[in-house]
Amino acid sequence: MKRNKILVLTVLIFFVQITQINSQEADKYLKELISEAIEVSPSIKALADKKDASQTRIAQNSNLPDPVLKLGLANLPTNSFSFTQEPMTGKIIGLSQGIPFPGKLGAVEQVRSKDVEINQQEIEDRSNEIRNEVTQIYYDLRFTREASRIAEENKNLLIKIAEVVRTKYAVSKASQQNVIKTEVEITIINDKIEELKGKEMGLLASLNALLLRESDSKIITTNVPKIIGKNISLKLLNSLAASERPFLKGIAISKDKADLMKELAEYEFYPNFNLSVSYNQRDKISKSNTDLIDFLTVMAGVTIPINYGGKKSSKVEEAKFIKSMFTNQYDASLQMLEKEFGKSIARLEELTKRENLIELGLLPQAKQSLEAAMAGYQVNEIDFLNVIDAQNRLFDIETKLYNIRTQYYKETAKLEFLTGSIL
Repeated sequence: MKRNKILVLTVLIFFVQITQINSQEADKYLKELISEAIEVSPSIKALADKKDASQTRIAQNSNLPDPVLKLGLANLPTNSFSFTQEPMTGKIIGLSQGIPFPGKLGAVEQVRSKDVEINQQEIEDRSNEIRNEVTQIYYDLRFTREASRIAEENKNLLIKIAEVVRTKYAVSKASQQNVIKTEVEITIINDKIEELKGKEMGLLASLNALLLRESDSKIITTNVPKIIGKNISLKLLNSLAASERPFLKGIAISKDKADLMKELAEYEFYPNFNLSVSYNQRDKISKSNTDLIDFLTVMAGVTIPINYGGKKSSKVEEAKFIKSMFTNQYDASLQMLEKEFGKSIARLEELTKRENLIELGLLPQAKQSLEAAMAGYQVNEIDFLNVIDAQNRLFDIETKLYNIRTQYYKETAKLEFLTGSIL
């Protein structure tokens, strides 16, 4: 009788309540992992280098071209190659400088600056992806460990049941088949535990790979918390995505860049300028011993912008098509996001209702069913198979409850990735 009371008490303690922890503590380890993964990510570093390279292109393309130094000989007689034979012979040194139409270099700088802004959004978007990857794996790891805990406690309960069965078998109140059945159930749960351990090691390796750690490095996870419902609407998600999602912000900046490219292309219809100055030094004539005056020449040139074959107007058209492309890409992305948002909202509502059904209905009923089965078995009113069925049902229900909660938080993390913000 004392052994039976201990067994019933074990059942009550095991299934009395699901452990909860403070929500701030629940985020603590995950936030640290996300920060570390972003900090060590080679892809983030590569994108940062890409941004730095884009920054250097601004100065490369938005400044005056190099001046040209000219050296030459003018009117050198070929019969003597003498500098003192003819008065028009001289030695020339000159300097010329190309000058783009006013405002063109500033337009180039604006276009190149947009590349830097786009690269920054690429960095933010990759960080957003890493945050989602780490979060999804972390939640799976957290659930796997929770499922392992439930399986271990279920195994301990089976061992207690097996002890009762063996005691009853010793006094011929239980069959050998019941003894074998308990051993089979213990073996099955051991197999489940090993399966969960293997899954845990795989998830641990995946998460450590994102952190550039050894595959078996220790990672702390918290318990799976209850679902905390949030007021999430389609309108809110669309608004957050438009204002916060780095991917969409990058497309919007690309549209702005296309406008600037159009403005830059229109400068092709304006002339560029060239200023030059040259100095012609002449020696005195040897025959007449006459000193000659040196010459100074200043010239201004201007290009004639002719649209041969539409080469200039085609640049303007190209910019228009690029803007149209990014406009359509932006709209298509919003359309895709709205579809995903609708599915996720429905999924969150479903998971919330299922949690309530299990926590307030199925789980208490399963506990009562097991307690009743154990009590009936102890007085030989219920067959042993009913006890095993009730115990397995309770194990499955509690595991499902934690899985539902995990799926809820994974779906929320997905929405945070799609919107680029914390919900």
